[in-house]
Amino acid sequence: MFTLPPIKKVSVVIPVFNEQENLPTLIQRTVAACEQLDKAYEIVLVDDGSSDDSAQMMVQFSQMPDSHIISVLLNRNYGQHAAIMAGFNHTSGDLVITLDADLQNPPEEIPRLVAKADEGYDVVGTVRQNRQDSPFRKMASRLINRFIQRTTGKAMGDYGCMLRAYRRHIVDAMLTCHERSTFIPILANIFARKAVEIPVEHAERLHGDSKYSIISLINLMYDLVTCLTTTPLRLLSVIGSVIALSGFLLTFVLVTLRLILGPEWAAEGVFMLFAFLFSFIGAQFVGMGLLGEYIGRIYNDVRARPRYFVQRVVKRESRQDEIHQEGNPK
Repeated sequence: MFTLPPIKKVSVVIPVFNEQENLPTLIQRTVAACEQLDKAYEIVLVDDGSSDDSAQMMVQFSQMPDSHIISVLLNRNYGQHAAIMAGFNHTSGDLVITLDADLQNPPEEIPRLVAKADEGYDVVGTVRQNRQDSPFRKMASRLINRFIQRTTGKAMGDYGCMLRAYRRHIVDAMLTCHERSTFIPILANIFARKAVEIPVEHAERLHGDSKYSIISLINLMYDLVTCLTTTPLRLLSVIGSVIALSGFLLTFVLVTLRLILGPEWAAEGVFMLFAFLFSFIGAQFVGMGLLGEYIGRIYNDVRARPRYFVQRVVKRESRQDEIHQEGNPK
């Protein structure tokens, strides 16, 4: 029977975007949790183009004596999942844990994830208990989770929680993927042989606001639809066929009634014809929009631009800053 190697080193990847008020507490609690592991560890902070003092604070933490922190500074904001992929490129642990910087998912849960992964799991997901989010966020999260479950066939309960653990071979497999839009929990499940979820606590955000607005959630839904499945394109063909058949039948009925009842009756149905015409035009625009989403993604992939650009990497071992471009896996 195949068994996974024991975990000797743990890497924690944390994307940071305008979290200067949370950073000191975040670092203190994360380091304290990692010290309980009795394993080697590193904490990779990825600044996703923050406009406050987050980047400067991260550099200071990295340069402290006996620091376990690596700071990866991106030149601008690329989004949470791209920032995590940038962090993956700078990890060396046998197990990689992702964690949000807003402290809504307590770092104290890290030892539980490590212990569960040590039981032989490739991926350890989490389900937030007693969520402290707004009703709108909860509803949107439920809809997204149900959509992912139906599309992928993976019955995991909470894809939106970024407190998750991935074995080294899962991370390496994700780094070989080149698509521009990456939803990491789903991508990891594609390669996982054994995955499990555990319940974790969820706290209120102490400082700052959520980075997910209504527009961001809508964009996320479009990303998920177009990166997970081609079903909408197939549905367009089915809907188009139904509309075409309905239009043919309606035309046949209208012509028949005109011949039987006379031209006066046909004049009275002008507005109904316009209503059907507008319905067809609306359906065409919906189809064109979805098709445009897919064509746009093909265009972005053909351009093959880097997923992100790393401007600086700061470590305690080497006080020199590395300036280079990344986006493709090592």
